[in-house]
Amino acid sequence: MSNSNLFLKSGFVRAPLQNGIGRYVCQLQRLTLKFCKSHGASRGIRDFVEQDLVDFAKQNPGVVVYLKPRRHRGPVAVAEYLNGDRVWMSLQNKTHSEITKWIEVLRTQQGDVSGTRLRKYQYTDYPSVQGPWTPFTFKEPELNTASLPDPKFGANNRLPMTATEKLRLMFEQQKLTESDLKTAE
Repeated sequence: MSNSNLFLKSGFVRAPLQNGIGRYVCQLQRLTLKFCKSHGASRGIRDFVEQDLVDFAKQNPGVVVYLKPRRHRGPVAVAEYLNGDRVWMSLQNKTHSEITKWIEVLRTQQGDVSGTRLRKYQYTDYPSVQGPWTPFTFKEPELNTASLPDPKFGANNRLPMTATEKLRLMFEQQKLTESDLKTAE
């Protein structure tokens, strides 16, 4: 173990696996914006609160937003996530557009994974040199923008016949053979 990992907290990855495959669950639980009503360094956060905060709250109903005015202090955003992590970010002397981007980053990430020494449940002396495999490893990148079903990416127009379709065809053939027998008599 290197010295850089001695002072990092250690933990397991507690984010939900495959978040967004079935449905997406926003991991941001609470956002606290602390700012001064008159300090010059809080200008950007005050603009964000006046212009974009109501829209942000409407678009993210699962995120609780707290505003905490405090005198003669620099602006700060504190994000709390479902896995228990808290991320503290200074917003001092940032513009309105920069603050909008940073709040979007806080909304879309899953906590402070960069400040954690990751441990795993399994251990091996000889880890794989091939890297991690995911179901999307060897997929075509064109699939990201294609509107599916597309015959270019598979034989979707030639799916195997279902049991109901087979029964319907058998019934129609039986009717035809019966009608042919009646006409032959």
